Amino acid sequence: MGTLNETANADRFHIGIFGCRNVGKSSLINAITNQEVAVVSEVKGTTTDPVSKAMELLPLGPVLFIDTPGLDDDDALLGKKRIERAKKVLNRVDIALLVVSALDGIREYDLEIEKVLIEKNIPYIVVINKSDLTNDTVENIIKVKSTIKEQKNIIEVSARTGKNIEKLKELMGSFAIQNNGKSLVGDIVKKDDLVILVTPIDESAPKGRMILPQIQVLRDILDHDGKALFTKETELLSTLKSLAKKPDFVITDSQAFKTVHEIVPLDVPLTSFSIILARYKGFLKTAVDGVNSIKNIKEGDTILIAEGCTHHRQCNDIGTTKIPKLLKNITGVDFHIVTSSGNDFPEDLSPYKMIIHCGGCMVNEREMRYRMKCAVDAKVPFMNYGIFIAYANGILERSIKDIPLL
Repeated sequence: MGTLNETANADRFHIGIFGCRNVGKSSLINAITNQEVAVVSEVKGTTTDPVSKAMELLPLGPVLFIDTPGLDDDDALLGKKRIERAKKVLNRVDIALLVVSALDGIREYDLEIEKVLIEKNIPYIVVINKSDLTNDTVENIIKVKSTIKEQKNIIEVSARTGKNIEKLKELMGSFAIQNNGKSLVGDIVKKDDLVILVTPIDESAPKGRMILPQIQVLRDILDHDGKALFTKETELLSTLKSLAKKPDFVITDSQAFKTVHEIVPLDVPLTSFSIILARYKGFLKTAVDGVNSIKNIKEGDTILIAEGCTHHRQCNDIGTTKIPKLLKNITGVDFHIVTSSGNDFPEDLSPYKMIIHCGGCMVNEREMRYRMKCAVDAKVPFMNYGIFIAYANGILERSIKDIPLL
């Protein structure tokens, strides 16, 4: 089991590095971090796929750098795929560094990315690299500054000499999204509250460790001076009987929702890790609204089951087996299931009647909100595993009534 002090990538500040080939994107990352994080070469196109690196960086704290391939790759087919991957990174970055070379100036590809950044409302900084190499760069720098729309977010640097690298870090820090006290359960759990965390240990549980949402919720409870007690659903009844008083809250894995609901007294608040995550990442209300569409599922409709991580699917996998079975029991019709995982969330959502997403523990808030917005824009109902399972078991109202819909 990982330590409680480790920060999950999904909770790190995501910094995407974009630009044409050979403008010094990888060198810039190395200069910012003062480490050999990215491979540097004079050969164009050395970075062929997005590369992520997690670290601690002052003054931002836990960050995830994502180095992307050059936007101007001249290999027609391969280049197009690399550019598509680079653009897809935009959906999960909290801030973008658009790197241009003082030697080459602004290019069409740079302006294309800037347009997308503005459309997606992503904060960005235009970094003019190699500004130390020659006096002939003055005209290019002036043109960059006159062309870029966000004038105040332009900085001249040199990854080679370290010129203005500290100022760049300070500028990035000013963009860092502050949590404003937002936490998983901080507004639910009070000092000295006892929270029971129900964690099934079955074929889908990782050997020797807890899944990420369980650890995150535990840490948040401790951070707010609450008390936490872990138990399996098979031991829940005896655990409750051993307590001097009722727990103040019970949080369960969604797959044990029905069993836990039947054991926990109705006057004890109950919800799931998945529902807590949906609220934390800003799509709980949309997910709750989405379940009302289940009654509209018709014969032959296509349902998207989406997961934020990639993992080996078990024979009784929740996404491909358990949820379709529950949906079949509710609707009584035959439908088609399409699955996606990791970063392969479909861009075209028109074929789908409904989207049922995992809790999103491996996806940062910006990307979850992006996925939700894509669904809303396409008028496709969007919900997550926890909300769906609570609805399927007739306990949705109970699972959300003690949680403010942030």
